[in-house]
Amino acid sequence: MFILNHQNTIANTFLAEIRDTEIQTDRLRFRKNLERLGEILAYELSKSLHFETKEITTPLEKTGINIIKTQPVLICVLRAANPFYQGFLNIFDHSDSGFIGAFRTEENNDKEVSIELSYQAAPDITGKDIIIIDPMLATGKSFVKTVKALLCNGTPKTIHVASVIAAPEGVAYINEQLDGNLKLWTCALDTKLNEKSYIVPGLGDAGDLAFGSKM
Repeated sequence: MFILNHQNTIANTFLAEIRDTEIQTDRLRFRKNLERLGEILAYELSKSLHFETKEITTPLEKTGINIIKTQPVLICVLRAANPFYQGFLNIFDHSDSGFIGAFRTEENNDKEVSIELSYQAAPDITGKDIIIIDPMLATGKSFVKTVKALLCNGTPKTIHVASVIAAPEGVAYINEQLDGNLKLWTCALDTKLNEKSYIVPGLGDAGDLAFGSKM
């Protein structure tokens, strides 16, 4: 598992700002910081992809350069992931994209959280590297349901799960439920989930902070 804030980088500044209760009230800044973190995490993830040497012609001579062999497929989990996903798209700007609508429902007097999928539009993922993008990896249930739903579009080569903040419980659930070639990427691994399955210390509701409260 790759955890970005184990390094001292400018990414920690953006991570601090999206957590800060005073700064995060600026929606434009919050969305921009999610986008920046998406760009940085996408850059780190790109190092794990397969490359090939391509010959190009400069004004002076021919030269070889290593480039990504096949662009990954980006899967955006609506709605909270939109700014974070945009950061990935800025880096993987030739990638195909898919979109999943997921929302949580609470059962048994708010003690149990389940995930409902309401929308799916995705390309063929057969033999592809796919990157599932959602800022908060809490219970892990939305990521697992997303992967299982996507399998109707083919069997991918590698599944990358990308988040801004992850909880240990969600990481454990994903590793338990999903087999195959799976890699986890996050900007920060937090302490735990609280009784309502929110990440602690976390940052609150990423979708509400980016776009406003929903009914």
